[in-house]
This record gives sequence, C-alpha cells and structure tokens, in this order.
Amino acid sequence: MMVSRVKKNARKILTTVALTFATAVATSGTAFADSDWPTGPVKMIMHTKAGGSSDVFIRTLAKSLEPQIGQKVIVINSPGGGGASQMSKIRPAKPDGLTLGINTLTHFTGMLTNLKGTFSMDDFSWIGSTQEDAILLFVREDSEIKNLDDLIAKAKANNGTVNIGGFGPVGSMQNIGVSMLENAAGVKFNWVGFNATPDIISALLGGHVDVGVSNLGATRSFFDANRIKGLGVLGEERLTGLPDLKTFGEQGYDVDTSWVQVRGIFGPAGIPMETQQKIADAFHKAMRSDDYQKYARAAGVTDSWMGPEKYSKFTKSVTKVAETQLKAAGVLE
Repeated sequence: MMVSRVKKNARKILTTVALTFATAVATSGTAFADSDWPTGPVKMIMHTKAGGSSDVFIRTLAKSLEPQIGQKVIVINSPGGGGASQMSKIRPAKPDGLTLGINTLTHFTGMLTNLKGTFSMDDFSWIGSTQEDAILLFVREDSEIKNLDDLIAKAKANNGTVNIGGFGPVGSMQNIGVSMLENAAGVKFNWVGFNATPDIISALLGGHVDVGVSNLGATRSFFDANRIKGLGVLGEERLTGLPDLKTFGEQGYDVDTSWVQVRGIFGPAGIPMETQQKIADAFHKAMRSDDYQKYARAAGVTDSWMGPEKYSKFTKSVTKVAETQLKAAGVLE
C-alpha cells in the first residue's frame, strides 16, 4: 500500500539522519545555546490539555532539554479545534525559534478537513520528528467488553450505538484508526471527540463512552492502577510497555499497521534553516538522555530523528497518505 511505502522510506530516513546526527554531536560538543538560537524562554504551545500524550512527552523531555540549551522551556496548553487554537498562536509568532509546538498527524488531517482554508502547510516551519506512537483501544476494568471480538459483537447487536471517545473530530488521526477497524469488521461506531486524553479517561470512567482511544504514555497510570484494560493495539507489534495486549492483526482484524501517531516539532513559517537545525539537534540530543529513554521505553514509543529538511518532505508525503485514508474512511470525496 501507498502508506506502507511511505513508512518504509521514513525508516530509511530515520537511520540516515540518526547516523548524521551522531557524527555531528561527536564533533560539535554541547554548544546548543549559541547565537543562532536566540536567548530567552522557549514557549512550547501544546494542542492538548495537561496530561495528554504530547504534553507528557514535552514535559518529560524539557528536563533534559533545558540544561542543553541554557534556557527555560515554558509549556503552554492551548487545546481546541483539533490543533486550531495552538496553530493560531504559533502562526503569527516571530520566526526566531522561541515559539514552538508539538504536532501530530491530526494537524495534517485537520488541514484537509475541518481546518481546510484556515491553515496550510506553508504557514509553518516543520523542524523535526521526535516520536512514533501506536494507538490502542481500552475500556473500564469492569467492562463486559474483553477483546475486539466482544466490541464488534456489541456494535452489531446495538446497531452502531457503541460510543468510542478519542482525540479530535471526525477525520482526526485516532478517528481514522477507528474507521480502519470499522471497515475491517463491517461495523459502525459512534465517534465522540475530546481535547485531551484526561477528558477521554474521565468520560470512560464516568460511563459516558464505552471505549477510549489514546496512546500508552498518557494512559499508563490508569493501566497500572487497574482502572482500565486494553482491547487491542493498532500497530505491527505489541507495545513493550503492555506486552500482553494483542494487536488488531493478532485478533483477526486486518488494518494498516503503518498508521501510527507521529509527533514532531514545528514553528511559524520563516525560521532560518540554521536555527531549525539547531532546534532539531537540541531536541534529539535531549532524547538520548537516560531519563527520557526510560520514559519512552515504558510508554512504548519509537524514537524518530528526522531533521528539518527530511521532516518537511515527510510532512508532505504523510499528508498525501492522510488524504488517501480520509477518502477510505468516507470523510473526503
């Protein structure tokens, strides 16, 4: 499939960039606070509430990033509109590298759907990739739904009235993942969109939705406390942090396992390429710290190392993939 080829090409890019980066670190030392990244606090504007997967990522990474760049990292949560609130604050900012954000695939699907005509790819600088993260379905620990077969049976018995809560509107990254399961199983679910994983968890535990969708990083504590249980992972392999949770494919549902969450760094258009590279290098070096790696492995994420040139090309390619998936899901004609 087209999306699989993009995934394979992205893997090659990651390997090449990782080797290049390792060489650069060995020769350049730790001077990440030079004049090509202006002095001052770095504002990281997030598209989710505190506690979302991307929010957990940046707050964890900031502990290693701040000492490297010699500057404070201030996290500002600006949820709403599947990234619209965040992007409206980043787009008009000065292109000096001091106002940045974390993007996900939902930013790209949004610019094809509910945000089309409001934001475009050219409004921003796409600086570097950081993570790939499979989504998973989960329910309350006391739910009668034990696995995907139970979920599909309930959907068929209730004529599509099973409520599934996830991030963003119809057409978001997580919504498309659920649409893949619908197509594979021949059923329909009722999508309920939220602004952050904590809202999804609250709705699930309160009985307002039957199933939740998110990533392991933001739900880990609820699994550890035995308040939720997993139904399946949309990924090629099981998550290292939840090794007993089967993939969709292992349970007999054929979906495109390359449709994983991608997180990256972006800022307003016009950031000089030298500054973008400096930012990407600093983030990537911080990701190599022991504390960050401990978090990443527990969360089951895959590190991603694309710099500005490669990531910018990747965002264009993955937007085409997203368009294909949106059409398959019936969101686009």
